[in-house]
Amino acid sequence: MEFLLFTFVGVVHLLSLSSGKPIYKNDISRRTFQEIREEIASYGDVAKAIIDLAVYGKAQNRSYERLALLVDTVGPRPSGSRSLEKAIQIMYQNLREDGLENVHLEPVKIPHWERGEESAVMLEPRIHRMAILGLGSSIGTPPEGITAEVLVVTSFEELQRRAPEARGKIVVYNQPYVNYSTTVQYRVQGAVEAAKVGALASLIRSVASFSIYSPHTGIQEYQDGVPKIPTACITVEDAEMMSRMASRGNRIVIQLKMGAKNYPDADSFNTVAEIIGSKYPEQVVLVSGHLDSWDVGQGAMDDGGGAFISWEALSLIKDLGLTGQPGVSQQRGNHVCGRGPCLVLGGLMRAPCTASPASNPATWGPGPWEVRCASVLTGLRPKRTLRLVLWTAEEQGGVGAFQYYLLHQANISNYSLVMESDLGTFLPSGLQFTGSDKARAIVEEVMHLLQPVNVTRVFRAGEGTDINFWIQAGVPARPKPAEPEEAGGRQGRRSNLPSPCFRRSR
Repeated sequence: MEFLLFTFVGVVHLLSLSSGKPIYKNDISRRTFQEIREEIASYGDVAKAIIDLAVYGKAQNRSYERLALLVDTVGPRPSGSRSLEKAIQIMYQNLREDGLENVHLEPVKIPHWERGEESAVMLEPRIHRMAILGLGSSIGTPPEGITAEVLVVTSFEELQRRAPEARGKIVVYNQPYVNYSTTVQYRVQGAVEAAKVGALASLIRSVASFSIYSPHTGIQEYQDGVPKIPTACITVEDAEMMSRMASRGNRIVIQLKMGAKNYPDADSFNTVAEIIGSKYPEQVVLVSGHLDSWDVGQGAMDDGGGAFISWEALSLIKDLGLTGQPGVSQQRGNHVCGRGPCLVLGGLMRAPCTASPASNPATWGPGPWEVRCASVLTGLRPKRTLRLVLWTAEEQGGVGAFQYYLLHQANISNYSLVMESDLGTFLPSGLQFTGSDKARAIVEEVMHLLQPVNVTRVFRAGEGTDINFWIQAGVPARPKPAEPEEAGGRQGRRSNLPSPCFRRSR
């Protein structure tokens, strides 16, 4: 919900206030904050119409039903797979049928990795079959596997201190969970750091604040000049158990088998749709989520939910008639008050008007008419183009998004705002924002419009894998956060079912 309102109302003002230097110029740069504040406040009825449609109207639960249909039909959508490309083609057709504009596919090359069969068995001090998930881009083991003694460490610093003990062993990381962005470094860099000290493989405690014996997967990165070793995530429970065993002086031996393979890059697409702006069509407000997922779940949370609420943002504007051309009425009659052109949208009135023939639309006679009353909820298109991008291969490190950035960076001055939803789809509490203090003040005013649904907070440090390229170039950005740790951080790595909270249509 806040995704859409911020798009429609707030982006008009933000870019020249983003990083201290305007990326482009228009009349906004000469306006006072009070003038901008008053204009934002004037959108209160527009905000209410959007809220009513999404939460109580015909669009209630629509994004949930759309998402459920895709994930039930296609299932997991790993990078390089046929199922991902099937999902992309389905979404391309969906966006066309939804009546959005300029729907097209932009070709990219993406990684293709498959995990194959995998297992880990503790042989000493007792037999114990462990749940594991290989990490994206990991190499496999030899067919007979790797059987070696284990070295358990809790940090990279401990690994360095105990480097002589690591050679020829399997390094097990039992790092404590701090938060996602801090702790995920062990998943991403664990294999490289273990290989540097001569380890044969690495097993990483899943990056999670809690566990029900459920290993997680995700991307890991090799480094040029460092030997590649197999790497996988294990459960929190097994990491803690081996840490206890090691503290008692037990010798731990594991046999690790992984059939993971990396294939040549595959063809794929970023999926794009728009509502073209009425005043600055060349200037873009980008909303996004990613269509790919890992192979061990349906990707309903990571990031089907983010992709579908991004689509819903454009759908709601279209459904409300906010894409209508100025001066073209959806009612009949001739209502002139001299205060500027407007549209009647489904009979929604902003305020009574004293203009002739009457202030009450119910008394207007048969038409056809043209409505020209500033008191009526307007039907103008958004001033800037709203562009939806559904990324491919985000899980491999934002591969599709990076290629989009390279393709479009020559037009960076036309990007007013970039947005991504990829933190899980839970009950929203606000949004994250990266930009100047002046821009933040404007965003805070926009968020006041969401008081009816109690989503008004503006957090700092907005970021996202797919939009970080734009943030680093100075374009304002706002990912949509869920309730931060209540949801267990980024637990959606292998989410199998759409979250019931998503049914709130926010």
